[in-house]
Amino acid sequence: MTVKRYKCKVCGYIYSPLRGEPAHGIPEGTAFEDLPDDYACPLCGLQGKGTIGTWGFEPWNPTKYICPICGYIYDEKRGEPHRGIPAGTRFEDLPDDYICPVCQLDDKIRKDYGKIRKEGFKPLDID
Repeated sequence: MTVKRYKCKVCGYIYSPLRGEPAHGIPEGTAFEDLPDDYACPLCGLQGKGTIGTWGFEPWNPTKYICPICGYIYDEKRGEPHRGIPAGTRFEDLPDDYICPVCQLDDKIRKDYGKIRKEGFKPLDID
């Protein structure tokens, strides 16, 4: 399943339906298309940039993902050729049993956190 995320063209804030905006009454799982008509970018408002509505957002597709435990970054452009994952492999297309290549080598991490699977990775807003 591909998650549709949107990025504010003014400040770079990323709206993700995976988290929603519970502090603003928008529950997780709320698609961008289902946001209320009076939706405003929460970050632009805090930064004093005015009210930026959904019109100020554009679709955003991350290409890098980070392991929250060790900081390893999976980069779709690079892939992991040494593990049989060719360059250009989308994160969503990684095998279901994909685990962090750094964490899997560390006995303490495996003992404390178990296997860090792709569900645990977070998208990065960098190029």
